[in-house]
Amino acid sequence: MPGWKWSNDMKTIAGTNSCQKHHIGYCLSGHMAGKLDNGDKWEFGPGDIADIPPGHDGWVVGNEPVVLLEFRCPAVSK
Repeated sequence: MPGWKWSNDMKTIAGTNSCQKHHIGYCLSGHMAGKLDNGDKWEFGPGDIADIPPGHDGWVVGNEPVVLLEFRCPAVSK
């Protein structure tokens, strides 16, 4: 959803300073950007594969909703 940002919309729910989930997925539409706890930045859009490690903030870029087909693997997701 446009305007969504993890640190604004999820931080108090999660109770952590950053998202601690490992996300792996394929972006169908929209654009998302973010920053890892170590300061590295990332961004993805339609057709990109996203591999976002635990310890990140993320936000929707622009006015198009992000549709991400996310895969869960027991070896990387808890």
